Amino acid sequence: MHTNRHALTILLFVLLLPIGSLAADGAEKRISLEDYLRANVASKREIDVFLHEMSWAQFDPDVGYILGSYMPRDGMDQSSTFSTVQPNGARTSFMYQGRPCRINTYGNSFTQCHQVSDGETWQEYLAAHLGEPVRNFGMGGFGVYQAYRRMLREEQTKHGAEYVMLYIWGDDHVRSLLRCRYMLTASWNRSQNSKEGKGRMFHGNFWSNLEMNLTTGQFEEHESRISDPERLYQMTDPDWMVANLKDDLTLEMALYSRGQIHVIDVAKLKALSRHLNRPLDLDQTPPARATVASLLDAYSFAATKAILNKARAFTDAHDKKLMVILLDPYRVTRTLLEGGTRYDQEIVDFVRENEFTVFDMNLVHCEDYKSFNLSVGHYFKRYFIGHYNPAGNHLFAYALKDRVVNWLDPKPLPYRDTARKIIDFKEYLQEY
Repeated sequence: MHTNRHALTILLFVLLLPIGSLAADGAEKRISLEDYLRANVASKREIDVFLHEMSWAQFDPDVGYILGSYMPRDGMDQSSTFSTVQPNGARTSFMYQGRPCRINTYGNSFTQCHQVSDGETWQEYLAAHLGEPVRNFGMGGFGVYQAYRRMLREEQTKHGAEYVMLYIWGDDHVRSLLRCRYMLTASWNRSQNSKEGKGRMFHGNFWSNLEMNLTTGQFEEHESRISDPERLYQMTDPDWMVANLKDDLTLEMALYSRGQIHVIDVAKLKALSRHLNRPLDLDQTPPARATVASLLDAYSFAATKAILNKARAFTDAHDKKLMVILLDPYRVTRTLLEGGTRYDQEIVDFVRENEFTVFDMNLVHCEDYKSFNLSVGHYFKRYFIGHYNPAGNHLFAYALKDRVVNWLDPKPLPYRDTARKIIDFKEYLQEY
């Protein structure tokens, strides 16, 4: 089955390439990174909509984009969802608005809570129970590094908070290393342009990222190559995209691992392998895709470790508390439920050995699954529609609740040991 899906992916990609991508004798051309880049540049219309019309995201010079105000049509039961943003860039919240906020949350779409409406996020469910607001600075598509950069910026403003959650989901590890994620979501971009309208779901443009210097073996932080919105139109220029992405090793490795390109720079792979101290068989011609995928995981995990150390150094220096949240429903949770081992054990070991405050939702699902007599697939349908449905966000909020109550000092008002039998509700009442 996997082989058939892999062959179909390659076939569809070749069919979508411009004429001339096949050799003269009719044989399949060995697609290079440059071939792929030239075939998948953004259209002017996409950029026009993203910059000048209502769309899901809005331009940001540092992290590429943040949430906009839109109604994506991918909610429960084929519904649209209200996805709106406040002036401070956080997703719109309602619970205890105006009350002091002690918790800010950062991460990708599982933090943002894509595919549910504003009032159905786990932050809103949690805030309703705690009696105090929980801000949502999550954004779909972010990697660990982009969430960290957003945290650095927001936490030094008037809406910074004492308690900070950094949520790591799925392939966030890899996204940290990319200069531009747009090229990894080419087929998704086309489907969304057809479903939502061209440019309405545009994102993944150039952002700040982390990369290893293959000469020194050290990670280096890089600013976005497009910090001016009008320069975003350069993403429609194949020559410019090739010039700026032809040496993006992470993009090359990811596309090669997926079978979307057929050529890769082996010398760079060997240098990366040496710096990571991950001896792999890279002498096979061409290198096995699974081997390249394994090296990419090792590279991305090394990046996440560096980012987590930076995040804790920042929160410690600013008298803030950091909690790391882990969830990967498709490569970790599902694997564990099916009796396998988690691919991200290296990260789990790292946060434990370095005494980070951690909440691992993958393990919560493993315990919750024991309460049902369901197949793994049917269990997933209870909580997921791709992202969490409202029931999934509710489960997450209440699974996290005890950790948060014990984390906060003083505890949230409903959990304080007080002799007061009557409280003044004046500050909690809304005016209508």
